[in-house]
Amino acid sequence: MKGLRVINPGLFSTVQDLGRMDYQQFGMPVSGSTDKFAHRIANLLVGNDEGKAVLEMTIVGGQFVFECDADIAITGANMTPKLNESLDVGMWRNVRVKCGDRLTFSSAVNGCRCYLAVSGGFDIEPVMGSRSTYTRAGIGGNEGRTLKKEDVLPLVEGRVSGKAIGCYLSAGKIPNYKSQIELRVVLGPQEDAFTPQGIANFFSSVFRVSGDFDRMGYKLEGKKIEHVDSADIISDGIVAGAVQIPAHGNPIIMLSDCQTTGGYTKIAHVITSDLPKIAQAKAGDEIRFKVVDIAKAHEIVRKESEFYHDICVDLERTYLGDDKNMKISVLGKCFQVKVNEIKHR
Repeated sequence: MKGLRVINPGLFSTVQDLGRMDYQQFGMPVSGSTDKFAHRIANLLVGNDEGKAVLEMTIVGGQFVFECDADIAITGANMTPKLNESLDVGMWRNVRVKCGDRLTFSSAVNGCRCYLAVSGGFDIEPVMGSRSTYTRAGIGGNEGRTLKKEDVLPLVEGRVSGKAIGCYLSAGKIPNYKSQIELRVVLGPQEDAFTPQGIANFFSSVFRVSGDFDRMGYKLEGKKIEHVDSADIISDGIVAGAVQIPAHGNPIIMLSDCQTTGGYTKIAHVITSDLPKIAQAKAGDEIRFKVVDIAKAHEIVRKESEFYHDICVDLERTYLGDDKNMKISVLGKCFQVKVNEIKHR
């Protein structure tokens, strides 16, 4: 089976789909891509179903060689992708690669996590209905672990799609990963465990992402959140987006690999629509919390669904023509640029 050969795996690269559903009652985390918007768009751009497994790279990307022709799309954090070590690869668009082509990534210029989708997807056996890697249990993905040198991720051959050629996400719809992030949250369910001043500090303070973050959760640093009494509760359910406040008073935001139950008080939950923001945050980024009610959270989800629908319609209607390499002179300086004509299907 031909596939994607790993020359350098990068810092923390794993195969992920949209998650391992229906097993939380047995203690199995959902896992899956932390930035599901970037994941879904990457798949759409190569003509895949949105839930197909992709490669998620964190902070520093890897180097790979294709053993067959394929369409690819790169979304999320900009890790300066290059083809055959010289040609810049456009992001948030469909790109055709040939057998033997080498794709390289560097450190993230902005954001934290980069996604690589390949036409047809990765031909990996599902575990509990998912190809997502959960490294703590050693299941899913590529032997339940991060990638290492000389791994070969098998690809579904014969899925190079003519329809996907030229697919791109318009500039106005591409996320802007900022170092100052506002996260909208719904208060609770244990808000009564915190003093009025503690809740006020939570919403008025600027927190910074500590160096202690991974796919399980993000620990923040800032003004301590005061409890009325104990930080401990009888363990109850945990989902991605839950904001725990242990006894040390620093918030911890749960992400894709979070445990299914927890015994620390939860002051709030980040709404689903804002989870990609924290998934793309890195150490030193600033976080503010803004409270919304359930009705507003539902309204945001509906608008997000409409936005996603508009993207799907755009991908069906327009595409980019072939790249044209041009030289442009501005104020006596010469620039090498790529020009694409936007065409209608």
